[in-house]
Amino acid sequence: MLIRKANRADSSIVWEIRNLAITAQCSKHYPFDLIMKWTSGEPPEYFSDVVDDGFWVAEIDHEIVGTGKVNLQTGKVDAVFVHPQRVRFGIGAKIIKHLEHIAIDVGLIELNLESTLNAAPFYRSCGFQGIEIAKYNSPRGIELDCILMSKKLL
Repeated sequence: MLIRKANRADSSIVWEIRNLAITAQCSKHYPFDLIMKWTSGEPPEYFSDVVDDGFWVAEIDHEIVGTGKVNLQTGKVDAVFVHPQRVRFGIGAKIIKHLEHIAIDVGLIELNLESTLNAAPFYRSCGFQGIEIAKYNSPRGIELDCILMSKKLL
């Protein structure tokens, strides 16, 4: 598996993996209508810029199978998604480890994230801590319960 910096050309597959992962993984924790609103429609116009600026993608045999990003100013991890047909193979954990190394390289000492309810056990297995439930407000105007989590890097 290769983890590489994403670019604009990856935007459509990044969006597709996001939607597939949300639909497959979140359905037992969030209402169907919320998931449909969260994943419906086309990506916003600025999405290609966001992907080009901060995303990383995991590839197996030149096929993108996972995504993730970390804000190198705030340490916020976001958009860690794995294609539903590729879950449980360690791809997500490798993406997290890659993002941690990038964060350490720029001097960050802590990462933070807003986990969906279904993903919290995964993040805990990667060393993140947190149990506080908060409201996540997505750029698409959706509000959903999430768990605030953090991890010390040093």
